[in-house]
Amino acid sequence: MAASSPALATVPAPPAPGTAPAPRPQNRLLALDGLRLVAALMVCLYHYAGRGGTVSASWHGNPDHIFPTLSRAAVYGNFGVQFFFVISGFVICMSSWGRTLGDFFRSRVARLYPAYWVALVLVTGASLALPAVVHAVRLDEFLVNLTMLQQPMGTTRVLGVCWTLWVEVRFYVLFALLVVLRGVTYRRTVLFACVWTLAAVLCHSSRDDLLNQVVMPECAPFFIGGLALYLIHRFGSDLLAWGIVAMSWLLAQREATLGLWGPHPHRNPYVVILIVTLAFAAVAAVALGWAQWASWRHLVTAGALTYPFYLVHEHLGWFVIRVLHRGLGLPAWPTLVVTVLGMLVLAWLIHRYAEKPFGPRLKRALKVRKLDSRSSGLGF
Repeated sequence: MAASSPALATVPAPPAPGTAPAPRPQNRLLALDGLRLVAALMVCLYHYAGRGGTVSASWHGNPDHIFPTLSRAAVYGNFGVQFFFVISGFVICMSSWGRTLGDFFRSRVARLYPAYWVALVLVTGASLALPAVVHAVRLDEFLVNLTMLQQPMGTTRVLGVCWTLWVEVRFYVLFALLVVLRGVTYRRTVLFACVWTLAAVLCHSSRDDLLNQVVMPECAPFFIGGLALYLIHRFGSDLLAWGIVAMSWLLAQREATLGLWGPHPHRNPYVVILIVTLAFAAVAAVALGWAQWASWRHLVTAGALTYPFYLVHEHLGWFVIRVLHRGLGLPAWPTLVVTVLGMLVLAWLIHRYAEKPFGPRLKRALKVRKLDSRSSGLGF
């Protein structure tokens, strides 16, 4: 679907009155696949060497004592989540362009659930086999986890990282209902970004929990920055789109510093700002075409591994660390390397034998054949 006229902005090469800016040719952006894996590895290092808690029991000692140099960098690894959010804003805008609401719904369900269900079963099985690492949830809690709605239900999570999936789901719903429903265009995306930014700022003075759950002020600037960067990639640079990116970066660095540095006094606020800046800059480089040199075909595999790797690396990695390091006596560094590589291999197996065969089948099964999309207006 072509974009409608972006009356809110001046584009670099002004189009004829009443027409949309001419989109650039769209090719697969392999660099994004690489960036996604980088973000996942950042989070992985945080969970293995940058935090205490359960992983300390697996290492039989605090990671900052076991990896005194690595831990100083790994403590910032959880900012890979915010990196993911910037990439997600870019990718969701790109993948939803020209699609109906039904197409968007089916693609998200088929993308998220097969690997997620496999990860639930694997982590639950591991927790039953070795409850000293993570205790298994009750059956009713496991069943709720299958829906991916355990967070708002107040149910114990099987996967520690799945709180980010709840954030992503809320972003999908907002974007779907306010933009995709009527068709993704430049103008609608810009309006969505501006209104969401204003709502996120106003939420800071609100004590309404429901409003904050919907608007997500702590995450919104990252998604919005990604949306605007995709507009720049598709239509070229313009002042309004870059203004949205700049506003998003200014708000994002504040949210990151306030929400993620404050509880961790060992983190340097300047490093936090630098990481947020690099996340925006990396996606901006892709948007501007500066990363076209990253055309290695293996980056496709890297992108495919990212989601299943992200799902299984935390708890299953802690199990592997405990078995290799405490059980078998393998030294710390070989244990770390073997665990990361093992989780990547497991991610490939999930992608190959769960996502690839069952994702397309699930997508086809969700196709509602009897509904007249012209009369419903939803495009199912």
